Amino acid sequence: MVVSNLRVAHYWLDHVYGALMYRLRLSPPFFSNGWGGARLVLLEQLTRQLISQGLANFSVKCWPPPPIDPVWRTVWESKAAKLQEGIFPTPCDPLVRECLPPESHIARVRLLMPRSVPAHKMACVVHLAGTGDHGFERRLRLGGPLLKDNIATLVLESPFYGNRRPRLQRGAKLLCVSDLLVLGRATIEEARTLLYWLDKQAGFSKLGVCGLSMGGVHAAMVGSLHPTPLAVLPLLSPHSAAVAFCEGIMKYGTAWDVLMRDEACSMTLDQVRERMRAVLSLTDVTRFPIPKNPRAVIFVGATNDGYIPGNSMLELQRAWPGSEVRWVTGGHVSSFFLHGKVFRQAIRDGVARLS
Repeated sequence: MVVSNLRVAHYWLDHVYGALMYRLRLSPPFFSNGWGGARLVLLEQLTRQLISQGLANFSVKCWPPPPIDPVWRTVWESKAAKLQEGIFPTPCDPLVRECLPPESHIARVRLLMPRSVPAHKMACVVHLAGTGDHGFERRLRLGGPLLKDNIATLVLESPFYGNRRPRLQRGAKLLCVSDLLVLGRATIEEARTLLYWLDKQAGFSKLGVCGLSMGGVHAAMVGSLHPTPLAVLPLLSPHSAAVAFCEGIMKYGTAWDVLMRDEACSMTLDQVRERMRAVLSLTDVTRFPIPKNPRAVIFVGATNDGYIPGNSMLELQRAWPGSEVRWVTGGHVSSFFLHGKVFRQAIRDGVARLS
């Protein structure tokens, strides 16, 4: 009875948080400027073209990625560890770069690593941002305790977030649906480039990619497209952005009324939601190739997640035989704060499963 009540409490915490954030309009909704016009059409075409040509072919043809040469500065250092910040121009495809706001053209990362261990004796995991994760601190707190396991943490600041946030955007509330697609495409291309840099330039022995919520969707895509085995850790993640915006609590934070008016011909709410589902189905990770070492793929889901239904994560596991799903008791919000130890153990285990 106590466990059952606790699960209900976790589930309702997600809904209370969602009500405060979305239903009471304490913050602006997602997509308050509509679909994105010509940018959305372009991004849909680019994505459908990749899918029709075969994502496996894309991962081969577009490797190696464009080189980067980050400019580094030391944020702090101690006897045991060192934190550096690097900046570099986004290496995205020129058509994708044109869809990014000017503020997002320069990528920022922070790299936390032990000082006394050479890179070739360490692993490094790239951490990608979830919705609303501005800056670096949350993910550095997740990765920091892994230093004692000789696992470094590289945190990428997402386009549209932190210092890369457009001037007119409030918080994490993307202004257009097209922004969500270009954020994902740019994040994937930047992460692929960073993994190549960590391998060939920095010389780390093992690599991984990790992300919470939306960042987990991107991590799964990056891991799928990487030409060599990676540890892939999608945490509290759906198999598609359509699940989050059309089924979970975030549907209450979407400007459906604006999207209805933004179409050339008037549409009903149901029609607009179907249109949204069709656009976001382009982010369905079950369409992506199985990663090179599926045993090093570990999903972590929450038993009472109000944002991400549990069956969504199971769809990904079915699409990627050999991967593992682990569960924590909690909701989306509570698990984020309470289960860091479980997330870190998944990272350790994923890295350990790399040959």
